[in-house]
Amino acid sequence: MFRLFAAAFALAATLFAPGARAASDTTPHVVARLVAQTTGAAPGSTVYVAVILDAGSGWHTYWRNPGDAGEATRIAWSLPGGWRAGDIVWPAPHRLPVGPIMNYGYEGRALLPVPIEVPAGAKAGQAATLTAAVDYLVCAQVCVPGSARLSLALPVVAGVPAADPRWGPVLASALADAPKPGGLLATFHPAPGKLTLAVSGEALAGGAPSDVYFYPYDDQLIDHGKPQSVERGPRGLTLTMTQGAAFGAGHAPAQASGVLVVDAKAYEVTATQGPPPAGAAGLGTLTPQRPAASLGLPLAVASALLGGLILNLMPCVFPILSIKAAALTGHAGGGARTQGLAFMAGVLITFLALAGVLIAARAAGSAIGWGFQLQSPWVVAVLALVMLGAALNLSGLFEVGASVQGLGAGLAARGETLGSVLTGVLAVVVAAPCTAPFMGPALGFALTQPPAVALAVFAALGLGFAAPFTLIAFSPALMRRLPRPGAWMDGLKKALAFPMYAAAAWLTWVLAQQTDPAGLARLLAAAVVLAFAAWLFGLAQRRRALGGRGVVLALAAAAALSLSVGAVAAGRYAPPQAAQAGTPAAAAAGALVGAPWSPEALASLHAAGRPVLVNFTAAWCVTCQVNERVAFSSPEVAAAQRRAGGAYLVADWTNRNAAIAKALADQGRIGVPLYLLYPKGAGAPKVLPQLLTPAILVRAFEEAG
Repeated sequence: MFRLFAAAFALAATLFAPGARAASDTTPHVVARLVAQTTGAAPGSTVYVAVILDAGSGWHTYWRNPGDAGEATRIAWSLPGGWRAGDIVWPAPHRLPVGPIMNYGYEGRALLPVPIEVPAGAKAGQAATLTAAVDYLVCAQVCVPGSARLSLALPVVAGVPAADPRWGPVLASALADAPKPGGLLATFHPAPGKLTLAVSGEALAGGAPSDVYFYPYDDQLIDHGKPQSVERGPRGLTLTMTQGAAFGAGHAPAQASGVLVVDAKAYEVTATQGPPPAGAAGLGTLTPQRPAASLGLPLAVASALLGGLILNLMPCVFPILSIKAAALTGHAGGGARTQGLAFMAGVLITFLALAGVLIAARAAGSAIGWGFQLQSPWVVAVLALVMLGAALNLSGLFEVGASVQGLGAGLAARGETLGSVLTGVLAVVVAAPCTAPFMGPALGFALTQPPAVALAVFAALGLGFAAPFTLIAFSPALMRRLPRPGAWMDGLKKALAFPMYAAAAWLTWVLAQQTDPAGLARLLAAAVVLAFAAWLFGLAQRRRALGGRGVVLALAAAAALSLSVGAVAAGRYAPPQAAQAGTPAAAAAGALVGAPWSPEALASLHAAGRPVLVNFTAAWCVTCQVNERVAFSSPEVAAAQRRAGGAYLVADWTNRNAAIAKALADQGRIGVPLYLLYPKGAGAPKVLPQLLTPAILVRAFEEAG
């Protein structure tokens, strides 16, 4: 009777159970899952089960060969008797450059399928428990070892099991995209310090790839941090790399194996030593994957110095011109040299501090770039309040004396040295997110070098940015041309408040692109409280000037100020509910209409033989917004795009996006704007100027088509 009841229970469980259930484990940085491709497993078959690691934003895990640093994910299986687990089917990795080194891994999701052999003697109607002990390393600004123990109950069924409705298509897509041999022939040839890998086959015939990279299985085969140059032939490719430790003391490995990625298509390659196969000889060289590395320190320093000078002319700097103007007029009568040096010190300190953050983040594996400070909504919100406070001070609502050293603009206007330092700090924080001509390649070079070299390049950039103001302060002839201090300065100071109001409004608009209505409402409320605090503080100052006591008013102002800044800094900023499409906010009729950029979208359009214009932009980049309204909104440009059969993609970097940061790094850049036009058919992309006109874009489309 008991056996009959047990058999009936097992049959009912088989009939009514939904199939395999995904197991999951959550840590602060990774959600780990164990899922199956099918709802069950048939006796004598092979079923694919996958460990999925979903890393948080900005975090990544590692490939089987992590490169110069990192650690590969490991899976230890506990299976029923007779069940066997195969090797991980590793997806093609991504490059994770960190200063002078190169790592390989996965940003965001890593899906690791494993084939599980089901014994022929497995009995239908039973459930097999599969257990995976997973050890992984997840990195962002820091690296954190993690582990998860995941179990999955997989029913044994008679016949062909159905695909899991949720995970079946996901695993099928991952297995289809996994690296495969592709019928390629490959050989390698060692030369002094170099390794040449030649690959040939029908899969590579007739193509003109724009992105080629070889990921070796052996972490000692090549120097991962050095660029890979590529030559293409009629039926293949030849890559030249720098040898690794595997070639020490005259020794050469018997074979060179790995994954060759050609425009997002991945192939398994096993090369033996010998002459190149037919069709792999080069017909031309593609741009190395890290072009900025070839600049050299003297040229990089010169480019940074020139880029810093030009940065003063970029639209990004317009919001803080009033600070510089107030500082110059305030020191026309004396003390100008001290204030000029103080301004330069503030600029240099801030540039080097931002450089230090970038270098440390890249060394920890985080993909961030120039302008990262304005990718944080709370930083944007605090800066908006700072700009509003500076504007209220310039408008005369309150005064900032030596005892209250809070706002760079107010102090600079009163001739305070610390005020000039803070003016330099504020100028860099607001103006630096955009990149000027010559500045992008120099910064790209800096972040591939040791810290000392990188800091030298950033210091040159700061010197160039601060030089005009400091040189004027040290030029008696120029200073004599400035009017003497007098009553006119008060009127000028109040007029210069309006660019600061404009800067506060602009930063509020930037925040509106980054967060939901609740986050925007929080900033607007904080702005009202800040204005109330400034009014109270001004009342206290005027009461004290008349011989009264303004302690209560001053304390109330301080409390209101703390409430305003604290509410903004401690708030949570959720992303907008509607995903940002990445196109210009209000494209005029007949203007370019852009689609969101992704590596897959770019590869698909380029493979279709269409010229593709890619706009790397951000809401906080004033130069980008000027270009979008002056050039990208022109009907003439849209007409040129249609004549050329071109496509337009927008990579919106307003919020942090690791894929966009990687794409910028691949071009040797770390900031926006960057405009690339991929020509029709073969060829590397053309880098367009950072200040655009409709004529430039029309001519570029005509040449590309």
